[in-house]
Amino acid sequence: MTTSTREPIEPTAEDIALAKKARQVLASHQDQSMDLYVQIIQKRNPTERLLLPPSAVRLLFTILEEMSDGNAVTLIPVRAELTTQEAADVLNVSGPFLINLLDEQRIPYRKVGTHRRIFFTDLMRYKHQLDADRRATLDQLTQDAQALKMGY
Repeated sequence: MTTSTREPIEPTAEDIALAKKARQVLASHQDQSMDLYVQIIQKRNPTERLLLPPSAVRLLFTILEEMSDGNAVTLIPVRAELTTQEAADVLNVSGPFLINLLDEQRIPYRKVGTHRRIFFTDLMRYKHQLDADRRATLDQLTQDAQALKMGY
């Protein structure tokens, strides 16, 4: 089942409480060599057991962790194409700022009619590079401050 929306799902207070409990239970079974089954119980249908792939268990644990902290969660398939507004939201920048990045060819995109589409993988590659550049700059500033005995 896929959904066409990429809107964050805001957890309610009840969701947060359930996520905390589920995360605790799941954490006690995080051994990579263990199989994890989910039991589906419905009133009128027979009970089913479903083996979850290890990658789905890791993803579920991450989702529960974020929800238990009260954070909204959005799933975006790695091969997804984003609109400019969706991409701007992921980077937490304005739409016009993102358009400038595209025009400067800092992030690859393709056109669908008159609309631009950005592959999620390209967007994340840009974001990771930007984060690495920021860390390197902060490290250099820290070294400079220490060399100048600025008390950092």
